Amino acid sequence: MRNRIGILLTLLLIGLFISASMALEFGVGWTGVFYSNTSFSGNAAATVGNINGLNFNWAGVPSINGVNVPNVGENNFSARFTSSQNFSQARYQFSVTYDDNVRVIIDGANVFEDFSGGPVKTRTFDRDMTAGAHSITVEFVEISAAAVLQFQWFISGTAPTVGPSPTAGPTNTPAPTSPPSVPSGAISATVIRAAVLNARSAPFLGAERVDRLLRGQTYAVVGRDPDARWYLLQLSNKQAWAWGYYLAINGNEFSVPVVSPFTTQGNPAAQTGVVVQSQAGMKLRAAPTIASEQIGRITWGGIMPVLGRTPSGEWYRVIWKGTEGWVYSPYLEIVEGNIDNVPVIQ
Repeated sequence: MRNRIGILLTLLLIGLFISASMALEFGVGWTGVFYSNTSFSGNAAATVGNINGLNFNWAGVPSINGVNVPNVGENNFSARFTSSQNFSQARYQFSVTYDDNVRVIIDGANVFEDFSGGPVKTRTFDRDMTAGAHSITVEFVEISAAAVLQFQWFISGTAPTVGPSPTAGPTNTPAPTSPPSVPSGAISATVIRAAVLNARSAPFLGAERVDRLLRGQTYAVVGRDPDARWYLLQLSNKQAWAWGYYLAINGNEFSVPVVSPFTTQGNPAAQTGVVVQSQAGMKLRAAPTIASEQIGRITWGGIMPVLGRTPSGEWYRVIWKGTEGWVYSPYLEIVEGNIDNVPVIQ
């Protein structure tokens, strides 16, 4: 297992940076079923009940409440954690930190999956929850090196509510907004693998959601990332990014120009190409010191372009929701680019 001390310290200190308005929950009453393979197959090696929260950083064989899980080694195992958790009527942001692979299922729907392997990373996603109990399953696979799993959530907004019963007679319900017409000969993308697809401000799962696209809708593709995984689409009144897995590309996607991940925000990262994601709720400061004035509050999982760094590399100058400021780098993960390309600001 690598970098155990650093990972453990990060996970223990993350809570110090969480805003009071973000009451994080880990849930209670989880049951874990462990397998001595990475495919959840065959007979279970062990079943452990009454787990209060998924917050693990195993330095050897997995253990629960200080007791080693029997018949499971420190590598090449899988575990399925299930529970029923109570939620309020609200929009929640879920955060999962993991190494190596993870899948999250809520009420039978696969809502998040990453089987790309380590190193340790944190990802977030939003979901509107109704009031009451909901079933949650978290599937975890450990292959080698670090074995980290942390799953939690907090209320991030107000979920849509069901309106009153309609009255008799016609109503003035506005028609859904239609996609703009696709220019002749342009490469286009059609939503095929999702009933509703989130369109985001940048080509990352943690980026802000700016619109929702419906299955069957087709949009002109005006840009892509270097690997042709994310596509910049022309919507009715703006441009936004969508994940290519959920799209059918009509034409040769590699003929579409590669554009900056922040082209929809004035291209602020074009000169450095470095993008980071916060691993905690953090303060945006006017200067690279904890004594400096706070000028913003960065949410857990926030995506930011890096414009500069201090000589020591402890602070990065970023843009968060249109405001430039400084943020403490040990709680940031670089998700794109090489930090050595970022200019030092004295």
